[in-house]
Amino acid sequence: MSTLPIQRTAYNGVVIATAVTLGHLINDAYGAMLTPLGPALQSKFGVSIAAITLLASIFSLTSSVLQPLLGVLGERVGSRAMAAFGPVFTGVGLTLLGSVPWFGALSVMVAVAGFGSGFFHPAGAAYVARSSPPSRRGLWASLFSAGGTAGMALGPVFASGGLTHLPVYGLIGVVIGLISYAVTPDHRPTARRLSVRDYASIFRGPMVTLWGMAVLRSLASSGYGAMLPFILIARGYGVRELTVTLVVFAVASAVGGIVGGILSDRLGRVRVLRSAILTVLPLFALLIYSNPGQWWFYPLTFLVGSLVNASIPVGVVTAQEYAPGHVAVASSIMMGFSWGVSGMLVFFVGLLADVTNPATAALCAVLLLLPSVYLAYRLPEPVKSERLVS
Repeated sequence: MSTLPIQRTAYNGVVIATAVTLGHLINDAYGAMLTPLGPALQSKFGVSIAAITLLASIFSLTSSVLQPLLGVLGERVGSRAMAAFGPVFTGVGLTLLGSVPWFGALSVMVAVAGFGSGFFHPAGAAYVARSSPPSRRGLWASLFSAGGTAGMALGPVFASGGLTHLPVYGLIGVVIGLISYAVTPDHRPTARRLSVRDYASIFRGPMVTLWGMAVLRSLASSGYGAMLPFILIARGYGVRELTVTLVVFAVASAVGGIVGGILSDRLGRVRVLRSAILTVLPLFALLIYSNPGQWWFYPLTFLVGSLVNASIPVGVVTAQEYAPGHVAVASSIMMGFSWGVSGMLVFFVGLLADVTNPATAALCAVLLLLPSVYLAYRLPEPVKSERLVS
């Protein structure tokens, strides 16, 4: 038997995965601009910290909480346009923040950007899942995740130029979207069309436990991220230290995700989930009360970033293997619904910061890793399916 068709299939899979990973990079770069722009937006519009965190909640609502519905849409109508042009909408919404005249319009722009991100994530993750070999599924998912975390490192760099220079970065998303549309196949679902009740039945048993674990882990990380600009400003540091810190954290997240994916292929998904979350808890608490003037701050930031995010791609693959017939919906539950709920809850972290201080609010968020560890220990190891479909 000729190996040519197999080689061609493998090559096509790499090309598709690379295209959607680039889409993940630029999409999450846009999303990562919102946090470092918080103080500038607060100054321009004269609002409270809670109002700025409300923007993050709006973005999470449209990009993440609604993502399971968008994953269902992807299964029904196909993924190509969603994967290609979702980042374009994200870019349009977030690179024009400096152009809006009032806070209400700013909220609308953030909501539009969130829809773009919500369209992209389930479609992109499903393309990677279908293209990857079963024995390397954790690795491929972690590389896709690393694209997003690399984008999160790039976002603060975009934001460091201020509100007026953002629009030029929107063109990058347009170019990547066109490339993605050109190389991805027009995938149509092969599984039978399900009812709303059938889709709801996917979210049960260990999937609910996995989701709860991810919500608490995400809230710990996003709560710290939302408070970081205000923590550093209160300690006398500026944009340069904030940018470096966010870049280090994001690069570490990419590295940790890749390592976590590789280890999950070898050691098991659940073991990696438990170990990463349990190990990072005391280190995260120490990081909150450290500052860039201490020699250990940036190494500790790297270590915490790699550990707290090692579980992200592993969680996505775990969900896909819990529901192997509906990877888009399973992906959206982990990449969207969990992040979205945690993102909306960040608003309460902002309220707590207004009542106490940003460092105390960040610590309270990080302590949510304790119940997250408990839920991780209740998860069963998923069965590795040979074929994932949607």
